[in-house]
Amino acid sequence: MSQIGDVILTARRAAGLTQEELADKLGITQAALSRYENDLREPDDATVERMSEILDVSPDFLTHPFQLRGALAADAHMRRQKTTKVSEWKSAESKLNLYRMRSAFLTRRIPISPANHMPTFDPDETAPADAARMVRAQWRMPIGPVRNLTRWIESAGVIVIEERLGTRRIDGLSQWASEYPVVLLNADLPADRKRWTLAHEVGHLVLHSSYVDPDVETQANEFAAELLMPCHVIESDLHDLTPSRLLALKKVWGVSMQAIFEHAYRLGKASAAERTKFYRTMNARGWRRHEPGADVIADERPELAQTIGQTLMTRGGLSRDEVARLTGRRNAANEELFLPPETRLRVL
Repeated sequence: MSQIGDVILTARRAAGLTQEELADKLGITQAALSRYENDLREPDDATVERMSEILDVSPDFLTHPFQLRGALAADAHMRRQKTTKVSEWKSAESKLNLYRMRSAFLTRRIPISPANHMPTFDPDETAPADAARMVRAQWRMPIGPVRNLTRWIESAGVIVIEERLGTRRIDGLSQWASEYPVVLLNADLPADRKRWTLAHEVGHLVLHSSYVDPDVETQANEFAAELLMPCHVIESDLHDLTPSRLLALKKVWGVSMQAIFEHAYRLGKASAAERTKFYRTMNARGWRRHEPGADVIADERPELAQTIGQTLMTRGGLSRDEVARLTGRRNAANEELFLPPETRLRVL
């Protein structure tokens, strides 16, 4: 169970404030704020109210005894480049943790009933590709390419969030909240990379909810490949993998040329020499970083969070401010995740 110090710390970091900056806004010393964040002292009601104004969360949210699946400070599963600055991934992780708390805060009060279930497997007992096949079977996904992967994942109660993370070095991150996970995607990614990142993060959630291993990234990639490109379906197409053929396959499967080639290599459909030649060609054409064909893949938009908010308003009769408070906000002024854009009628 998290204490108020965990909540203050996470909300502060998610807001992009240093301890010194928040203390200054509160009119208290940095030492006093440090004691609050380390649960050495509890802030009084007036300080909690002021904090909630600055951090744009409700007083009830700040003082809520969160019970999350895994510690609040648990490392997020994160798809990032090795050159990512510590400050960048810490900032992204804090945003994810705040979304985890807000999701748990809401679903403890308003339970949701997803059509599907997010299963978990022990990778020591279940190979990543087998886990992906079981997920496809449990969700009754059609054979072949996955249309709108985001919608399938949201059908299992996963809150998917797109947000600019201020860096292109982080693709996405994920972690369980209470009963349902949260996935945070970098909104600046092209559609094919978003889909792969989403499948990769689901692999972490399915395989690594309580398991730590040096090969977690490889396992998540193997899961993503089988989820998006079932080998028994795509295998017959993995021949003569020229750039033009890979581009055609990309349009069918909705993943990058590199992802398709790597899948072919894993399945023994391409040799090490062919792999070296492929990447040499990609580099020469400038495609390693910016592949062609991204515009032919439909961009998928998360809808579950806003659908929950809209349902609470239309069926529950709640106001926008009431819905926002159920998600931990003070009011609806800056709420964009759980509330659809406000429509205003014009008098003609």
